[in-house]
Amino acid sequence: MTDRAGTPAEPDPEPEQERETETGTENGTKSEGSGDEGSGTESEDSGDGESEDSGDGESEDSGDGESEDSGDGESEDSGDGESGAGAGGRRHWLRWGALGLSVVLLGAAGTGWWFYRKLDDNITTDTTAADELRRYERERPSAVVSAARNILLIGSDTRSGEENRKYGKDRGTQRSDTVILLHLAADESGATAVSIPRDLMVTIPSCARTEGGGRTRERLAQFNWAYEWGGTACTIRTVEKLTGIRVDHHMVIDFRGFKKMVDAVDGVEVCLKEPVDDTDAKLKLPAGRQTLDGERALGFVRARKSLGNGSDTERMDRQQMFLGALVNKVQSNGVLLNPAKLYPVLDAATKSITTDPGLDSLRDLYDLARTMRAIPTEKVQFLTVPRRPYTYNANRDELVQPAASELFRQLREDRPLVVTKAEPEETDGASSDGKPDDAGTPTPSATPTFTGRNAAEGVCS
Repeated sequence: MTDRAGTPAEPDPEPEQERETETGTENGTKSEGSGDEGSGTESEDSGDGESEDSGDGESEDSGDGESEDSGDGESEDSGDGESGAGAGGRRHWLRWGALGLSVVLLGAAGTGWWFYRKLDDNITTDTTAADELRRYERERPSAVVSAARNILLIGSDTRSGEENRKYGKDRGTQRSDTVILLHLAADESGATAVSIPRDLMVTIPSCARTEGGGRTRERLAQFNWAYEWGGTACTIRTVEKLTGIRVDHHMVIDFRGFKKMVDAVDGVEVCLKEPVDDTDAKLKLPAGRQTLDGERALGFVRARKSLGNGSDTERMDRQQMFLGALVNKVQSNGVLLNPAKLYPVLDAATKSITTDPGLDSLRDLYDLARTMRAIPTEKVQFLTVPRRPYTYNANRDELVQPAASELFRQLREDRPLVVTKAEPEETDGASSDGKPDDAGTPTPSATPTFTGRNAAEGVCS
């Protein structure tokens, strides 16, 4: 007999006290702890019914029926054996259910983590530019409004790589085919993208050469030579010297990357008044409304000789229109909110870009995308820095002052500006090379106004 803690053991029963039947003790009294369904089992300790182990041999404490486990069949392990088996079965299935749910959740988390790591690893980090910029930190302008962000977008015309080689011979050098300074307002109320003409005459500082070693000397030259001579860092320093605006981040994308981005959103719609046949741009299109895939979209934004008057100004306008249409499509068809559509876009984007260390993670890019998503398309504005033909060479550009300085000041101080579509008479008044002498001159008003467009207008407007 097992003694309960703190309770003295009772003496062993006399032999005649053990002879009980299912009807009770020798004196004819029924055991209180037997229960209806527990009859037929001999009690190990009966006596007067007050022992800790009752006569039915099943409940731990029977006695007077007030113990934790009574003999009435309501205990966890009752006399019939069915209730215990049922509870055990339920616990069995609960354990397996919890295990299965854990496996599913872990599998989903593992898959999500795999996708995250894959996209994150796609991004190429430009540490060379970051190192070069640190050398000239004292020369660089300070940020006036720290919460605002200025990102330099560089479209490289490199011919290196299998997919880029068909656009021309790879001579081991590259120039910036397109450079856009993207300003994101501190309160996320708007975004302004300013194109910088590749033919603009600027002062290019002394830079470390990307090819052959050594350094260049500071000199006056056309803007896109900065990228050819000193790569991204030299281009950033040239922009900062020109504008007085601190460049916080940069992205470089080549021909292949641009095509993949367009294909990821299933193409972008354009409208052509006349058919296009441009051998240099690898482009042949009929007139009218049509959706361009990545290959044809690249030809459309690169074409110069066969569209309009052949000027670089019209090509920049076309690039701005196309980028506006791309932004509009991404925001309007739910790409950013639909994982099935978002993943191909993110995959194409992360494979296509080279960024600074401050923008080289998926989290950083998502934060940028979130900011752009929150901005209404009519507040995403595109314009070209105010410029006109260069005094000493009509095939080059120079800034129009004071309009250019006013634009740079507004962006630097994160102040609002208005961008309006060019009036027909302004286009008609352009010089023979398609570069209006007074392009972008702000009108006298509280908020400066410049010629340009917004993403809501699209290419076909």
